[in-house]
Amino acid sequence: MRVARNRSSKQLGDIGEPARPDELDDLVDSDVPAAVVCAHCGDADCPGCLHEQTKSGVVAVVPWERPGASVPARLWATARLTTLDADRFFESLPDGPIVPALAFAVTSELVASTAMALLAVVPLVALAPALAKHLLVEEWLTVLRLASAGIPALAGLLVVAHLAHGWALDRGARRAGAPGATRRALRFGLYAAGWDLVLGPIGAVVISSKEGLGAGLSIVGASVGLPGRCARAFLRGCYRLEGKSARPALRASYMAAVVATLVGAVAVIMALLFVALA
Repeated sequence: MRVARNRSSKQLGDIGEPARPDELDDLVDSDVPAAVVCAHCGDADCPGCLHEQTKSGVVAVVPWERPGASVPARLWATARLTTLDADRFFESLPDGPIVPALAFAVTSELVASTAMALLAVVPLVALAPALAKHLLVEEWLTVLRLASAGIPALAGLLVVAHLAHGWALDRGARRAGAPGATRRALRFGLYAAGWDLVLGPIGAVVISSKEGLGAGLSIVGASVGLPGRCARAFLRGCYRLEGKSARPALRASYMAAVVATLVGAVAVIMALLFVALA
């Protein structure tokens, strides 16, 4: 991204001869060639800071994969893009390594699951204060054990569901005749975990504090049809599938996500029962 810096001195009048007022007026309305510099760093020779590359040579359009900023800043910037600028983000999501995307998904889901667990305490305290006191004061060790097992289990369930969503998109796209792109599809699923962070209580608090209460409330509307919009954008950008040709992949992704969620939910409940009764 580059911006104009200055105009040629020849267009401001001949050397040693000041430009007349009428000439200056004409220059204002004319198209003037300009020296250009990078709007990001100010260097005229810069190839483009916004087109940074990772060590693997993959263009890093994902803030999470760019070095320099803190982990919370990169986490929030990426999660916000996946939710509030979802169509453009997923349509342009490049291929790349799985490990950074997996780290993003695990971090997002752990933070989101912790926030949901803490939020669940609020109605309990408001509606049943005696029970809340008993659990949090007298049975705090049991509550801690359940939270220590339940929060990671819930986060893992959500990561697996997102992975299944991405994997099924690739399988469905292959059936529609598109070349396979399994790794890129898995990255789609993993970065889609950002939805759970932004659409949860943490997202509402952060957006409300930074952009106002109205913006915080607007995330409810952003959640409507979000998985479908993101999947269609990814199919369009990665596989060049749109309209009817994208429907098989969309159906496969929805079914895989539902099955993975149900199976995972049963596993999480069984694990919590085991911890509670142990």
